[in-house]
Formats: sequence, C-alpha cells, structure tokens
Amino acid sequence: MVELAPLDQANEFHMGFAGDTFNTSWYMRTLRPDVETSYFTRVGTDAVSNAMLDMMSGAGVNTSFIAQDPVRSVGLYLISLKDGERSFSYWREQSAARKLAQDAELLKRAMQDSDLIYFSGISLAILDPQGRQTLLDALSAARADGKRIAFDSNLRPRLWASTDEMTTMVMKAAAVSDIILPSYDDEADFFGDANIEATGIRYLGAGAKTVVIKNGAGAVHYIHEGFSHHIDPPAVGDIVDTTSAGDSFNAGFFAGLDRATSMEELIRSASQIAGQVIGRKGALVPLDLSKITI
Repeated sequence: MVELAPLDQANEFHMGFAGDTFNTSWYMRTLRPDVETSYFTRVGTDAVSNAMLDMMSGAGVNTSFIAQDPVRSVGLYLISLKDGERSFSYWREQSAARKLAQDAELLKRAMQDSDLIYFSGISLAILDPQGRQTLLDALSAARADGKRIAFDSNLRPRLWASTDEMTTMVMKAAAVSDIILPSYDDEADFFGDANIEATGIRYLGAGAKTVVIKNGAGAVHYIHEGFSHHIDPPAVGDIVDTTSAGDSFNAGFFAGLDRATSMEELIRSASQIAGQVIGRKGALVPLDLSKITI
C-alpha cells in the first residue's frame, strides 16, 4: 500500500510503500540476500503502481508474479499522530490487491516456484468470498505438493463483515498452514483464549505443525514437534514505532529456518530483529546485521 507518514512540518507527509506481508518480504530480503524473495499481489498501471514496483525491485524483491490491473490502482493509508500515538486511516476499496486471486493460474505458478509461502489474515480479508476460496485452495494444493505454508492471523476486524466471519476464515487458513505466527493479545480478544497456551493448542488442533505466538514485551510461546516452551525476548531500549514489530519478527523467523540449531535460537534471533525495528520510526528501517546472531 501507499503510506503517507507525517513529517515534522504541519500538514506535510512523506509517501512510501508498506504493508504487512510486504514488510516481511522486505526484511526477509534484507536478512537473506542469498535467497530469492518474491511478492505476489496485483497493482495498477498508473504512475504510483509503477513506482511501487520500482521500489520493490530496487529492494531486491522479485516482482515477476505481480499482475497489473488496467482499471484499479493501489491502496493507501495515512498515519495520524496525536500526543505521540499513531492512528491509521485506510482507502482500500479500489485497490487492485483485492483481486489478487483473480488469476488462479498465475497464483499456481507463483506457488510452484516457491519453497516457503507466507500469507496473512489481511491477505484473506481484502478478498471477496470467491477470491478467498481460490487462495485457500491454491495454498492447500501447494502444501500437498510439499511446499511449506506460513500464516500470521493479523486480526483486523474492520476489514471483515463480522467477527464470526473473521474467526471462521482464520481457522480455515490455519487448516492449510504448517507454521502459524499469531499475536496473543488479538487472539485472546477475538477467540476468547484463556491463556497463551490455549492459543497454541487451538492452532495445533487446526493442523499446524509449528505455532509461534508473539506476545508484545512478554515471552514468546511456541509449540513444535510436541514440545512447548516460553522464550523471553531480549531487552530493548526506547520503543519508537511498533508498526512492523510482528512483520519483522516473522521475517527473522523465516530467515533463520535453515540456519538455527534450535527453536530457541530461531526465536531469539527473530526477537532481536523486531527489537531493532521498534527502536526506529517507520515500517521499513535499516538493520544492524552485526547485532543479529543468525
């Protein structure tokens, strides 16, 4: 999406590009330039859409699976600040991304070309019912073909017709996923989980093999290969902007999947990355890779 972020001067904004799954792709590419990272979405043919594609390509993200819609453009969100607190206003209705599952054959080819496929609750929420089913069917087929599927529920009730629709679709998404990376506060609010362990058990019951539950400044809880544990995150300095905390954590987790010797090492590395990101302003910030263990 187009991001309009306030500058120090009143009523002046900086235009950039960000969004939950793209943020993860961007950080993944930063952390693992040796691994091809592709992004799948749909944009327009206008100047802003082309600028977005140029930005992605410039960051090293493969855009060959991004279709261009002759009618629609890209979504936009504006960040407002009041007493240091951020709030967001969104314009998504004419976003081409709402039709990202329209070309089922392109979707299939993109998944066939991948080893790890990551999507979020927002990826589902912006689609119409047919598009959601097309996406879930493609993910299910890819999983059956040996691809690893990762999912962050990223619960955003304003994007859904009802809370029931949101929770139902999230659990359908969980059923086609191997790795689930939810955030506990949201899960407790909308699923009524009594504790963080209950969140993990619920997703494990849906069919996931690994569940890693982010918990703000609290301990990360994971369930993997029949074992569960809590991992305390590293201490961080001043918290400036939490916009991409979860997105960057997810990227760190994916980046270390083939390098870490244990889940504990993997989660600590992902937490180090998120700790750096929340200490800077913006969704996409430079990382000090020398301070990351993986």
